[in-house]
Amino acid sequence: VKLEESGGGLVETGDSLTLSCTSSHRAFKAYAVDWFRQVAGKERERVAAISWNSAKIYYADSVKGRFTVSRDNGKSTVFLQMTNLKPEDTAEYYCAAFIPNPGDSWYEKEYDYRGQGTQVTVSS
Repeated sequence: VKLEESGGGLVETGDSLTLSCTSSHRAFKAYAVDWFRQVAGKERERVAAISWNSAKIYYADSVKGRFTVSRDNGKSTVFLQMTNLKPEDTAEYYCAAFIPNPGDSWYEKEYDYRGQGTQVTVSS
């Protein structure tokens, strides 16, 4: 399952961006999808996750209230809408597909497939 992110860029503090994650593979709609971010030298941070049918959604505390994850399975696309961006949101953002765990920790699962990433830079 090949994933491709788009929508990153250079913005100012307080601006908004929407990232997209698309796949041409038919199985994509059956996977839960993570958005995570990585800064060189720092640990990877999962910022949001969405189940295959959008019934379950997870946000990290650092982005809660500012980021919104959604998906359109008809278009095989998952979105990450980011508002009120801050310099600390600067990172390479990746989407990843995974089969979730059962129960409340459904999103705490290593991914099966991952995109190449898109850079988000927020200037102060």
